[in-house]
Amino acid sequence: MYILIGIIFAICILFFMINFYRRKCIIRKICSMNFCEKLYLLNDLAAPFGFYYVPEQDIITSRTDAWQKEFGYCRLFDTSASGFNMIFDCEPVYFEYDDHTWMIEFWKGQYGINIGGEIGIYEADSLLLPEQYDRTLFHSISDHELFPISMELNFKGQPLFSISRKHWWLTGFYVGNYCEPEDLSMDISITFPNEEMLLCFVESLERLGYEPCELCVCGRTVSFLFSTAHTWQPRLISFWRARFSQWQNRIFSKLYRLITIPFTCTMDRILYLYFFLPVAFRHLLCFKRNRKQKFHKENKKLSCKNCNHNSRKKCNFNHDRKCGKRP
Repeated sequence: MYILIGIIFAICILFFMINFYRRKCIIRKICSMNFCEKLYLLNDLAAPFGFYYVPEQDIITSRTDAWQKEFGYCRLFDTSASGFNMIFDCEPVYFEYDDHTWMIEFWKGQYGINIGGEIGIYEADSLLLPEQYDRTLFHSISDHELFPISMELNFKGQPLFSISRKHWWLTGFYVGNYCEPEDLSMDISITFPNEEMLLCFVESLERLGYEPCELCVCGRTVSFLFSTAHTWQPRLISFWRARFSQWQNRIFSKLYRLITIPFTCTMDRILYLYFFLPVAFRHLLCFKRNRKQKFHKENKKLSCKNCNHNSRKKCNFNHDRKCGKRP
């Protein structure tokens, strides 16, 4: 009995010694890399997930050629998000333009161990009735239709980051932090291709409950604050499941900061996590859009059944691997 206890104790000591030496080697490896090498490596690792790192803002954001573009959007993605530890406020805005139903949606909240915000632009193949919105698969807009979008995410009134791109799905994720969705607000600005489309969008915002004085229209650009959602929130379907997910997110955020405590910069922390715990690194970059593939076939059938349109052909995307060059 005592011999068995001694063997177990010796194994534990050996494990901690090996782990301690491994951590030291990883820290030395990261410290020996220059900024350009680390940026290249992180973006190379994040590209298959559809993201890249923005050093000026210290955030992770989505690529314009992200593979998630292939899957579009369906309401099922929002209703199932709490099951993947993503708790957010969402605001889908539907409007009709050019014989199509368009949908621009905003998200803000907790994505696993990340605080984040998103703006997505999608369109249907035809005009839809309101009762069809929740059952339709919307397509991401094409490359030649990309909108200039900007957003600034604030936590209790204090800015976390701001980002502006010509995009179809603009995102920003502040890694390793925790919040409640209601503590976040997002300043949004969207520039439309023409005034007619702008007017259709503004009218839809007003129908949702936004006051005209809350909307700032200048030329073809509309700016407003997304703070309290005016639409019903899918996460309320399973309130206690959402609260449990938030409890997990709080714990995992603290573990992330504890494990990566040798570093303070997000780029160094993520690279350290990649070398030390590769499984945790992959989980870190599995944001909501990375869960779409699971539901794609079901949503595709629903879209074809309700809209009588074939889904668009798949696109091939090339990832830019050059150091420091953004999509």
